[in-house]
Amino acid sequence: MDPAVPLPAGLVSRLATARHVVALTGAGVSAESGVPTFRDAQTGLWARFRPEELATPEAFEADPAMIWSWYEWRRELMAAAAPNPGHRALAEFETLLPEFTLITQNIDGLHAQAGSRRVIEFHGNLFVNRCLAGCDGPVDVPRPCPEPPRCPRCGAWLRPGVVWFGEAIPIEALQTAKAATDRCEVFLTIGTSALVQPAAGLALRAHDCGAMVAEINIAPTGLNGVAQYRLAAPSGELLPQLLDAVRRRRESRS
Repeated sequence: MDPAVPLPAGLVSRLATARHVVALTGAGVSAESGVPTFRDAQTGLWARFRPEELATPEAFEADPAMIWSWYEWRRELMAAAAPNPGHRALAEFETLLPEFTLITQNIDGLHAQAGSRRVIEFHGNLFVNRCLAGCDGPVDVPRPCPEPPRCPRCGAWLRPGVVWFGEAIPIEALQTAKAATDRCEVFLTIGTSALVQPAAGLALRAHDCGAMVAEINIAPTGLNGVAQYRLAAPSGELLPQLLDAVRRRRESRS
């Protein structure tokens, strides 16, 4: 980590004493594992499309084979990635603190691979398939799966278990995230531009409820006036150091 970005003592102290911490992660966390961001994934055969032309219910309805192929390609990209030190540090925070809630906008499943058990996947999971007609529960599909499969229950198309443009966040994920945000004492926003709603509004919600808000992101975002601390450093470098500092502070108090 850049020595010009020291760990704020106030943040370390508050994390060490907090009963409940919430972390919101975005594409920047997984980018450090080599996962292309949503728009950076438009290369090769897919460069002529805007992501918004592929990630919609209407696009899938018009051409299920093409949209399924795009998601299969993205699955291959993400399957080659592994959790980085930032993912693993967040998993350890879950074991260190009395209560730790992780909300992610990422669909790659890397938090679970790193060992996080309580993950709210705000935008779904790329490796989960569900019925387009609404049959309950995920459906296992052998991989690779070059052609769009059918639901074994009703025969409708299966679709990737992600949230498309024009769709609402799953109500359970949204309600759980809001409830956790309302009662947390520290809210960490990590590797996210803080532009995509409703996830972007959670930091403000936490602030309004009295939580300390800290931002870890390389580039500036719109959280000025909301985040008490802003750490301009890669999360894969900063989070392990923050974890060690919090652990030492907690041990010194025991």
